Order: sequence, then structure tokens, then C-alpha cells
Amino acid sequence: MKFLLIHTGGTIGMVPGPKGLVPEAGRVEAAVAAMLPEHVTLAIHVFDPLLDSADVGPGHWNAMLDLIAAHPDHSVLVTHGTDTMSYTGAALSQTLAGTGARVMLCGAMAPLGAGEGARANLNLAVVTLLDPNWTGVNCAFARRILDAGALVKHDTVGDDAFRAVPQDPLPVPSRRRFDPDRRVAVLALTPGLPAAMVRAALGTLDAAVLRVFGAGTVMHDPDLLAALSEATARGLRLRAVSQCEAGGLVPGSYAAGAPLWDAGVENGGRETPAAAFVRLWLDTPG
Repeated sequence: MKFLLIHTGGTIGMVPGPKGLVPEAGRVEAAVAAMLPEHVTLAIHVFDPLLDSADVGPGHWNAMLDLIAAHPDHSVLVTHGTDTMSYTGAALSQTLAGTGARVMLCGAMAPLGAGEGARANLNLAVVTLLDPNWTGVNCAFARRILDAGALVKHDTVGDDAFRAVPQDPLPVPSRRRFDPDRRVAVLALTPGLPAAMVRAALGTLDAAVLRVFGAGTVMHDPDLLAALSEATARGLRLRAVSQCEAGGLVPGSYAAGAPLWDAGVENGGRETPAAAFVRLWLDTPG
């Protein structure tokens, strides 16, 4: 069996420094190597510099995908910080849909050596990847295997930091790499939100996820609704998801949601904000 470790950075591979946690070269690599049986061949790619996950974006997703493509017969472990794990999980899940890939994301809320959480997460990831019958794009965290394309980080300090929100089956994507020049953002509707701010933001974007209320409602602000209609009329893609963690959108449940769909906003259904964000980034015209 062949095994590829892609170490991007994150808390799991850090140690205490004079001003807080800092990356330590070789820490994650040594831990993974020690967990693998002797017959397993290990290939390692370490991002240089190691990344705080807040800095991970489309260019890094492309780099991960290129590495995965260059090792087609390998089981792949991606170690990653937790702050943007949900975005990377969605990116890899959607781009690898239908490929039969064997990819596991793994991180931790505390570094290796600071409690058992990090080592337990790594061990779960390795054991799962060694199972020849397992396929998918998942995340090993807090003694559970989670759907990497459905992650929501719901706790900033607890070891059990992630939940997986049920998602609809993934379509085969129209493309499997990200255009780094595409401008996509997530905008949350809030009470009293100025329509002028929304109009200005949409004027700088190619697509946007709108986090709307409940099952899919929006405030009755004619200027705001006009801004959404103007944006979709000029070809901007807007995709709505709920600000609630679970349940998704149900168009038609409330009359207060009708203006969204009348404005040409797409229904993101049960998608997490990260999943909708990635879908809009991949669904590039042309």
C-alpha cells in the first residue's frame, strides 16, 4: 500500500514559542511515519512555509489537488488547521466527486503532545486509510469519521469541534480546479443591513453566497431586493443558504422568502456556507 501525507500546517504540528504556538518542522511527519506498518510506502509533501489555515485558499486547494492527481494509487492524508477545515473539506469533496479518491483530512484543537486528541485523530485517520475497502473524502476528528464536504466548526476550544451537516449527493463537477482570479464571498443578511452596502459588495464580486434567515426568508426592503435583482440580471450568481446550522432552505414555506427567488437567487438547500461557496467558485462560466 502507498500513502501520501500532505502537511499544510495547523495546530496539530505546533509547539509553544515565546509568543504562542509556532510550527515545528518534522513533528507531524514523524508521528504519521511511526503509525504506519512497515510494508506501507510513505510519500510526504510539506507546504513551505507551513500555513495557518486562515491563509489557505483556492491556490492551495489546487496544489493539494495536483499532488493527489500525481499520486493516483496512494491513500492521502491532509493535515490542516481547523479554522478553514470546512472550506478545504468542501473544496476537495466537490472537486474529487466521482473519482473514487481516498482522502482524509485531519487536524486537532491542541498540538501533538498536548493531550491525546491530536494523536487519536491521526491514528483514526491512518487506520481508516489503511482499510482497502474504504473510499471517500472524509475528516478524522474526535473519534469520528465525518463527511469532509459537510463540516461545520461549532466550537472554538472543545476537542469535539466539528459537526457534519447532512448534504445532498454531490454532482460530478464541471471543472476540478479553482480559478484564483474569481471573486466569491459569503454575505450574511442581518436586521437593518444597508442596501447600499450590499449593492457595493455585489459590484465587486463574480458570485456570492447569501446567508438568509431560517428556512429562507429575507427582510422586506425594496432597495435591498432591487440590489439582488440588479446583480442577478447582470449575470452575478447568488446562492442562498440558511443561517441555521441544520435543516436547510424550504422555498415556499413563508411568503417572506418569495422575493429571494423572484430576484433570481439560487436555492442552496441543505448546503453549508462553505459548500455553497465552493460550488460557486467551481461553477465558473466558460
